[in-house]
Amino acid sequence: MSISIALFTQDLRVHDNPVLRAALAESAEVVPLFVLDEGVDATGFAVPNRAAFLADCLTDLDASLRSRGGRLVVRRGEAVAETVRLAQQLDVRGVHLAAGVSSFAHRRESRLRAALGERLRVHEAVLTALAPGAVTPAGKDHYSVFTPYSRAWRQAERRGPVAAPRSVRVPAAVQGVAVPVVRPDSPGLPAGGESAGRRSWARWDVEAYQEQHDDLAGDGTSRLSPYLHFGCLSATELVALAERRGGPGPEAFVRQLVWRDFHHQVLAARPDAARADYRPRDDRWHTDPGELAAWCAGRTGYPIVDAGMRQLAAEGWMHNRARLLTASFLAKTLYLDWRAGAAHFLSLLVDGDVANNQLNWQWVAGTGTDTRPNRVLNPLAQAKRFDPQGSYVRRWVPELAQVPGAAVHRPWLLPRPPHDYPAPVIDLAEDRFTRGRGR
Repeated sequence: MSISIALFTQDLRVHDNPVLRAALAESAEVVPLFVLDEGVDATGFAVPNRAAFLADCLTDLDASLRSRGGRLVVRRGEAVAETVRLAQQLDVRGVHLAAGVSSFAHRRESRLRAALGERLRVHEAVLTALAPGAVTPAGKDHYSVFTPYSRAWRQAERRGPVAAPRSVRVPAAVQGVAVPVVRPDSPGLPAGGESAGRRSWARWDVEAYQEQHDDLAGDGTSRLSPYLHFGCLSATELVALAERRGGPGPEAFVRQLVWRDFHHQVLAARPDAARADYRPRDDRWHTDPGELAAWCAGRTGYPIVDAGMRQLAAEGWMHNRARLLTASFLAKTLYLDWRAGAAHFLSLLVDGDVANNQLNWQWVAGTGTDTRPNRVLNPLAQAKRFDPQGSYVRRWVPELAQVPGAAVHRPWLLPRPPHDYPAPVIDLAEDRFTRGRGR
């Protein structure tokens, strides 16, 4: 009886999963395999928040497969070695894998191909709605500016969602290990897994997204990014569902998914952008461990910044507008190296995706794809616009919970400033360029 392996990576779902469907179409029996690979480092079990969420995802995926007569086989070790060992033991017909964009994914695919040859089947557009490299400008290998990429993305032919399988048959002799129990760093971490992700999509009001997505206190964002990062939800399916509804809200949401694809195609073409400036600006970053520590702890003295950082610590997630303004404060106001901020985000974010995290940080820092590299987000102006009554700040900064209205954004002006809240780490009037390239 023929056997194939469906090697799960960041596609932890049964709905719209071309990897699983192709493996089932190829062979009578399939091994749905996930390898707990410690080499994944920052995107794997080395980060408690993502490790805990991943454990939920694997448990849920196993339950979904069992409801179809199958099960998830979990192995521990180096992913390529474990996969190749199992493929040789079972004399499999094929090993199916979703194409990735990171340096780690490229190395994994290259080594699997060297060991398995034509038995390796790599599937595009599983982790994204449009495969990296599917559209390119004339004479270049990727788009470096979002707007022309967005136009090309919308004109490109994309695959449609595939149905979840009705049954999965797994060889009885194949054994795995139990999914580990992991304690997260953030007490408010969301539950992981495809089932939780599909429930989140079903109850979220996408129609209101255009009007509410920047409202910090209203929290009208989808909160689907962790489920997209781990592939519990399919970007292809979400695009199809949103386009079917139509209207300003769904259209604004699709635009965010296009941004996600844009960043993935940049990283696929320039893997070193995870660490190096995409567009070097000759920055000489300021160095101050105390300022960096204050920013990480949410004690900069600027309440809107501190609220975002404390939400990150508490939930392992941060509102999209708060991500922008906290990142801008670090890179543009404090003039600290964007890599330090990106690393802190990755240490806590449950949706810590290398493509989106690193390239969004570079966009804010002016070293990435932004066509306005000197853009600076003033935290006081951002607070006035996106948290006018201070509700978001009071939610996350308890020292200021009793300060009414907009006064919460400038606690240093209060007649009696709270004694347990810090003074600002920097005067916004200070010329930031004295810290960096203008020095």
